[in-house]
Amino acid sequence: MRLERAQGALVAALAATCSVSIFAAQVLFAAAALVFAVRLLRRQTRIPRLPLDGPTLAFCVWTLLSAAFSQEPLVSQESAKKLVLFLVLYLAVDSQADRQARERIMDAALLGGLVLAAGSILQYYFLGFDTINQRPRGFLGHYMTASGLLLATVVLAAARLLFFEGELVPPSRADLRRVGVLGGGLVVLTALAAADVAAVTAERLFVALLAAAAVHLFLARGEWPGLSTRVTLAVLGLSLASWALLISRTRNAWLGTLAGLTVIALLRAPRLLWALAAAVALVLVLRPAAVMERLTLTDASSRDRYFMWQAGIDMVNDRPVFGQGPRMVESNYPAYRWPGAPNPATPHLHNNVLQIAAERGLPCLAWWLWWVAAAMGDAYREVRRGRAWTAVAALALLAGLMTAGLFEYNFGDSEILMLLLLVCALPYALRAERGESAPGPEPLPAPAGATA
Repeated sequence: MRLERAQGALVAALAATCSVSIFAAQVLFAAAALVFAVRLLRRQTRIPRLPLDGPTLAFCVWTLLSAAFSQEPLVSQESAKKLVLFLVLYLAVDSQADRQARERIMDAALLGGLVLAAGSILQYYFLGFDTINQRPRGFLGHYMTASGLLLATVVLAAARLLFFEGELVPPSRADLRRVGVLGGGLVVLTALAAADVAAVTAERLFVALLAAAAVHLFLARGEWPGLSTRVTLAVLGLSLASWALLISRTRNAWLGTLAGLTVIALLRAPRLLWALAAAVALVLVLRPAAVMERLTLTDASSRDRYFMWQAGIDMVNDRPVFGQGPRMVESNYPAYRWPGAPNPATPHLHNNVLQIAAERGLPCLAWWLWWVAAAMGDAYREVRRGRAWTAVAALALLAGLMTAGLFEYNFGDSEILMLLLLVCALPYALRAERGESAPGPEPLPAPAGATA
């Protein structure tokens, strides 16, 4: 039991930190995987059997084959090590099979998203992250990763509020004090960054304290965290992440957020689509500069995507079976670059489908599409069964990230992938709570004349 709680606490800390620090998230993932391995050896648990096992295995095997046939196998194999992150799915199913654990891990995920959103807003207004070339990114290395995680925070918070299981109670004084402490810490970090005084050290300390807070949140006994805490995290997460997303100037994340919120509205009450349309209309009426300057298809970024996608199609035509190899798109792009492309180089093709096909071949793309379709189908079936907010969140987040992924390779961001896997595990955790597993093969009919 102690190991089970330790694993859950580490997964909660992972859920909180994947929105603020890839290093911390990977360390916590390794620690949680180690505890899970010990529990397996002691036969305290077993690896969950999921409908995603087939496409996950096929995707991983074909990725390794693609790396083996790459022009630079060692470089591709090094990149392929990210496949180990798929273990997060199985860790999360095992850790979230209990309802209280599931809610607290999602509390931690919203806490991490809240920190990212508040930090991004402070960067925008006080640290000069307010131009197209210098966008707010929180503690992360790139604004695209930050915007994808903000998308996830908005979708998770909206799903929790609109499908809240319990009474929507106002925040308690204790929760407001905790929020005040959190906000004060972020203000101090911003001041240190502005003065360029021990900013990196302070940021690392803050991330460590955030991980500790997530562990405490998971292990706490008694009345806290309760309904008021969940409402507080969801309301603040939805408000601040929406604000941060608006000023991020990231169009793919805007589209993905609208797609995720549309799914939530359709599942809750289709008339809510009018409220969503009204919110979009209000933004267009207010005409904030951060939004209006991005409502164009003639800028260099949009034109560059067109040329990237053409180059990606050429890459697939040249090597349709095993692709160019993991991490080879960037080095091979100059040879495929179309004349007129604004940028001479690109790290990826800004499209999930084309990137996977160009890197790993069309068969690997088929396995990936199978994985996404299976995950969305299982989430939808779980929604129809009980309309649990966690199943709604899984379906909406998949829809949102796949929509954003039409214009960005967000599946390749480790931080986004870890959070996506944590959330995709929720429908299977609900099944595990009921004692259900993946459907197995039908038994063979008994021979004629056989007796029981």
